[in-house]
Amino acid sequence: MTIQDSHWQAAVAQGSTADGNGRAESGGTSRSAPLRVDAQRNLEHVLRAAREVFGELGYGAPMEDVARRARVGVGTVYRRFPSKDVLVRRIAEEETSRLTEQARTALGQEEEPWSALSRFLRTSVASGAGRLLPPQVLRVGVDDESTAVVRDGARVPHQRVLAQPGLRVVGSRPVPAEEQDDTGAADLLEVVGQLVDRARAAGELRDDVTVADVLLVIATAAPSLPDAAQQAAASARLLDILLEGLRPRSA
Repeated sequence: MTIQDSHWQAAVAQGSTADGNGRAESGGTSRSAPLRVDAQRNLEHVLRAAREVFGELGYGAPMEDVARRARVGVGTVYRRFPSKDVLVRRIAEEETSRLTEQARTALGQEEEPWSALSRFLRTSVASGAGRLLPPQVLRVGVDDESTAVVRDGARVPHQRVLAQPGLRVVGSRPVPAEEQDDTGAADLLEVVGQLVDRARAAGELRDDVTVADVLLVIATAAPSLPDAAQQAAASARLLDILLEGLRPRSA
């Protein structure tokens, strides 16, 4: 038995839990410990499997499916992630961060507003991240003062979630700051808001299109199909149609 195994068992015996980063926590304190090679490998397998399973079946998929896809025991999954909520939060954080970086790249490298927005949408749909967006950023509603969330000076209207497997329907209610910040959603909304503002100011985006509409396009245009080629073709075709719908109508 290794020293780390002894520390782990001692932590469990004391009623401790471990988070998704391999830290044992007890009594409100945390102690960082490096993962063994095999433990790190298992963690990577679990995260990859979780992204695939949740991407295909939604966040309602059971932990057993994740363990089966990762080819590990379900106990191994729970040793790294003591609850499914912890694993879901980890995946949502990673995918939200991925989308935020894609938006920043498009914003910094494309001079034309529409080119920047369309590049972000195409890159994000191709990555499959839209299937893993946290539900709180997918809100479709009326763009008025009574239902809008103000983030860094930009109003983001609440939205009703279109029916998707694994996503619960969310009504028009204020989004708590801690709920947005939990997965980095606030940063994503801010950067995508800049893309939207630029395209709208240039007259290349419909006036009624919101940040949440753009994120909804990403989620909608990323279907999960068993054949990779069919999925890529379907995503590209659907995104072309949705992009055309975002453009202002010709006079």
